[in-house]
Amino acid sequence: MKVAIYARYSSNNQREESITAQLRAAKAYCYNKGYSIINEYCDETFSGTNDHRPAFQKTYKDAKSCMFSAVIFHKIDRNARNEYDYYYNKAQLQKYGVHYEYVTQNIDSSPEGQMMETVMVGMAAYYSRNLAKEALKGQRENAYKARHNGGTPPLGYDVGPDLKYIVNEKEAPIVRLIFKLRAAGFGYNHILTELNQNGY
Repeated sequence: MKVAIYARYSSNNQREESITAQLRAAKAYCYNKGYSIINEYCDETFSGTNDHRPAFQKTYKDAKSCMFSAVIFHKIDRNARNEYDYYYNKAQLQKYGVHYEYVTQNIDSSPEGQMMETVMVGMAAYYSRNLAKEALKGQRENAYKARHNGGTPPLGYDVGPDLKYIVNEKEAPIVRLIFKLRAAGFGYNHILTELNQNGY
């Protein structure tokens, strides 16, 4: 049987080796099953909470051309972390005679297998949503403690080793001028003009 392999990792916290490991396991799986690998599709630093992933979309485009009969994933959460996308895309693939297989999760077409698939898809979605909730909780806690939450710090500040904000003395005069002009009743256009005239 001709198959395609899809691998994904979602953030810089998961390194490129994550994809290498997924591909290695998938190739071993295909070898043991006697499958012929037609192509490998990899998305680096793309979330599984939606299907807006270049390699993922290319997989489906090639499936329409009947290039392969199955897509091999390491496990369900590498495929999707969203129930709607998972089942919609699965239904689309089935129209072309293509099905999913998972290296570490043996899901068959029996009623029990389908029930297990539903549970695993739900768990993958839950993990992602709960992680987002916990991350937001951590960001709020950082905000309460006036700690940096990532990204570019606000104008007039640097970030210290303890993630606390430190006044950037080079940028501080700009911030003070903005507040002084606003407190005096000047609008955005006047403030912008003043900043430009001062070379900021």
